[in-house]
Amino acid sequence: MTARKVALDALVEIEATNAYANLKLGPLLERSGLDERDRRLVTELVYGTIRRQRSVDYLVDRFLVDSPPPAARAALRLGAYQLRLTDIPDHAAVAATVDVTPKRFRGLVNAVLRKVAKSAVEWPDDGTRLSYPDWIVDRLCTDLGDEAAIDALETMNRAPEVTVRDDGYTQDRSSQRVVEALGVRPGQLVVDVCAAPGGKATAMATFGARVVAADFRPRRVGLIASNAQRVAAGRASDASVWPVVADARRPPFRSACADVVLVDAPCSGLGVLRRRPDARWRVSERDVAELAEMQGAILASSSDLVADGALLAYSVCTLTAAETTGVAEAFAAEHPEFEPVAPPGDPWQRWGTGALLLPQADDSDGMALFLWRRRP
Repeated sequence: MTARKVALDALVEIEATNAYANLKLGPLLERSGLDERDRRLVTELVYGTIRRQRSVDYLVDRFLVDSPPPAARAALRLGAYQLRLTDIPDHAAVAATVDVTPKRFRGLVNAVLRKVAKSAVEWPDDGTRLSYPDWIVDRLCTDLGDEAAIDALETMNRAPEVTVRDDGYTQDRSSQRVVEALGVRPGQLVVDVCAAPGGKATAMATFGARVVAADFRPRRVGLIASNAQRVAAGRASDASVWPVVADARRPPFRSACADVVLVDAPCSGLGVLRRRPDARWRVSERDVAELAEMQGAILASSSDLVADGALLAYSVCTLTAAETTGVAEAFAAEHPEFEPVAPPGDPWQRWGTGALLLPQADDSDGMALFLWRRRP
């Protein structure tokens, strides 16, 4: 089985079942028998095609009279992605894609891809060129300004760099920078109220903190425990992570118990779209408002856990104003017992009373961070 055959099968199955790409692709790769190089090619082709779906549909739809069947559509997307968005030679992209296309569609796919290869492209708008829903482009341009928003969207169209911590845990630089900004110290009690899968919790534990890592989904708490055990096995430290099933909107912990409380809240994820190729097609504009309301509720309930003089941190991996400055400003207005703490500096930029890390600033995920200290 060739890499492109596996990629095409994956695209067809993902579309047919409306599945998350990472959940379908892994098992297909395991059964494929491909070597590591071809597996990387499959991953690039599948994730890239899904990520740039709107762009490649525009490229092929110019030469179609009717909407093609799903298998043909998947082959056309796969071929157009290779032609316009990779360095694969045109003849190889067309021939190799046609070879793995079901026989009854090969004539159509061959004819359309050859036209795509020969035709100049004039994109009608940024949403089509960059392959995002219009509402995401419009929302980020309004919230960040046109230049910063387009730069962020372009950065999130590139495959992410893999970054690994000293303890072997794979974690994006932006998440590592959040932990650094908290300045946790040995012996402190930290409550991470939305901790799954445990990246920030395990990182704080490496500084010697005692970390209560909570999530309301038992399966996700199991993932925290697994990751904490794996990281702990590779370091000589007395630091600990205590996984707990708990709802952050009603945290079952004693008031004023923590030296640091981290609210790494569920969000629209518009800062991590390059790691989640299909997320841009799943999140809706309505989700932003609903998530902002949830984030505010979690932040307010979690603030009760912060001891006098202790730190409260709110972070989200998104870039919308509603989920960042909107939540932070509403919290500050209702909780005068908390005073803002100066946000981290470069590559972060000032964002209200907190800081924003744009994807293009550090070639990382996008992230927002707000810090407060409870007045003694």
